[in-house]
Amino acid sequence: MNEGKLYLKTLSAQEANRDILFMMLPLLVMACYLYGPRPAVLCAVAAVTATVCDYLVAWLRGTQRDRTENSSMPAALLMTMLMPATIDYYIIVAATAIIVLVGKAAFGGWGAYPFNPAALGYCAAAAGWPEKVFRYPVPYTTIGVWDTSAAVMTDSAGHSLRAGGMPNVRMLSLILGNYAGSMGATSAIVLVAVAMYLWMRRDIQLTIPAGFLLTCFFIALVFPRIGDVSFSMPLAEQAYLRYQSVKYELLTGGVLFAAVFLVNEPCTRPKNGRAQLAYGVLMGLMTMMFRYYGSYDVGVCFAVLCVNALSGYLDRALAPRTRRLNREEA
Repeated sequence: MNEGKLYLKTLSAQEANRDILFMMLPLLVMACYLYGPRPAVLCAVAAVTATVCDYLVAWLRGTQRDRTENSSMPAALLMTMLMPATIDYYIIVAATAIIVLVGKAAFGGWGAYPFNPAALGYCAAAAGWPEKVFRYPVPYTTIGVWDTSAAVMTDSAGHSLRAGGMPNVRMLSLILGNYAGSMGATSAIVLVAVAMYLWMRRDIQLTIPAGFLLTCFFIALVFPRIGDVSFSMPLAEQAYLRYQSVKYELLTGGVLFAAVFLVNEPCTRPKNGRAQLAYGVLMGLMTMMFRYYGSYDVGVCFAVLCVNALSGYLDRALAPRTRRLNREEA
């Protein structure tokens, strides 16, 4: 019976990983439309590196590579999509190697790791090369496959928010992704379409993203970083600034991308419904704390790693009472 359940769980994970790979295509098409062919080459480098690292792990263990275990490539592509289109290839190779060798294999492989591998790879790259990771090319600028020196670079919307200013990005551009940012995490309309597909395929659940996004929404509304908002201001001006805060906090900085791909990772999320809701709320709270007080634009990946560590505790603390009593009796 246990072997049958394990087989079904593994089969479901393989199908979910294939769906995520398939959903990388619309994000990649949008990135290539904005920045040329370089995003496709970056993704190819990440995919090849992940495969080579899988073979390396199998060789070090003295076993054959399990061709049915396909989690390395989706994690590598998710990490790559959070990068700017001008990121150097060696950074992608290094971050992908960290994903497979440290984030996954060091903990025993798929199903055993406590931290989201894609978030771990991104955080390692951000900590090692922040000057490369947090500078973004302007869409439609000239970016060569090998030479990116001609690209027009700028800071992200998160940089303006952290300085207390208001980014100058129209709502239509935020929806379509036509602004400087991570090459696969800017188009809100594409991310929503991808989320609907993954939800219909039952690859993601809505409980965690709902708690995550609602918490981010509430904090952005009540404590906006734009201007010096107070309840003593005229209602119309106050409402406008709070709306702008919510708009930029939710639609920039990889928040939607994380809600679709990172917070729902099956190996690191809690198992029961109440724990999942608490997990999403904590993820939103930690994300906004990193965005408000941290030094990195895409603080959501750091928040993912922090809250991953609490997943098991939330499952135990918020388990249904009957299950908790049975565990204590056993």
